Amino acid sequence: MQAPSPIGPLAGLRVVEMDGIGPCPLAGMLLADHGAEVIVIERPGGQVLDTGTALDRRKRRVCIDLKCPEGLAEARALIEASDALIEGFRPGVMERLGLGPDTFEASHPRLVYGRVTGWGQTGPLAQAPGHDINYVALTGVLSVAGRGGVVPSIPATLIGDMGGGAMFLAFGLMAALWEARCSGRGQVVDAAMVDGVGLLSSLLHSMRAAGRWSDAPTQNFFLHSSPFYDCFECADGRFVSLGALEPQFYAELLQRLGLGDVEPGSQHDQALWPALRERVAARLREKTRDEWTALLEGTNACFAPVLTLAEAPLHPHAQARGSFIKNADGQWQPAAAPRFSRGSDVM
Repeated sequence: MQAPSPIGPLAGLRVVEMDGIGPCPLAGMLLADHGAEVIVIERPGGQVLDTGTALDRRKRRVCIDLKCPEGLAEARALIEASDALIEGFRPGVMERLGLGPDTFEASHPRLVYGRVTGWGQTGPLAQAPGHDINYVALTGVLSVAGRGGVVPSIPATLIGDMGGGAMFLAFGLMAALWEARCSGRGQVVDAAMVDGVGLLSSLLHSMRAAGRWSDAPTQNFFLHSSPFYDCFECADGRFVSLGALEPQFYAELLQRLGLGDVEPGSQHDQALWPALRERVAARLREKTRDEWTALLEGTNACFAPVLTLAEAPLHPHAQARGSFIKNADGQWQPAAAPRFSRGSDVM
């Protein structure tokens, strides 16, 4: 895939990405979306888990056999001509290939070397295999995705791989590149998903320390037991989400659901939650998801329909913002984010 002419706040930045799956390709796409030249080194034989070129937008791929001296020399030359390298292998893999950070200390001292793994480069679990669900579990964050009597579950790959991994790899890379402008020295960025997810949960830890977070689902509206912050099934088997946390929004939700006999001031009386939740659930089962969307979307009731991946690009808000774009095959994919007011062709 040939990358377009670089336009954007990162124009002039060159990054080598080692082919892989999960967070590293997303981090590379974030950089490429905003103007960086990203060159992916893929090895003959392809990936174990084939994700195709889903995250290759604006990148350029080269196939290099790293097991032969000529291929290794070609890869080193590419890296030495770049500002940064990103890779998502288990610790020690790049060193065994002859492309570890120490390899470039003399020849390219300004190189920023970004590494993303689940457990990190050090620690007793550094060499253990794992995946998104494992990393999120160890941080304690998976526990807050449960509800009373139900096994915790999370959306696939979003929290560990992409939130805790890709985002912190991209941020760490840019921070190290900024520092290198002054120091003239690169460094290794150790982006561990367990560290990133842990940091993403800072608000929850702060609330818990202040006594405003309970691990008991029946006492915490975030844990799917309240009548005003959860997803509910509709008449057609599809779902809607309610998020009326503030008193004025809760009052409007009650009014629009025809529950005017409920006292808004008792919103956080947890003893009343089970009975009121049943009433809200029964009310929402009276209409289809799209009927409720027509009545509640855009109001102060803090409402949104639960859309499928196929439906999301067609929603009027997504269409108006250009939140999704079509690739060369005519398939929808999320557009670049965030937006910039100038100096970028990101739309």
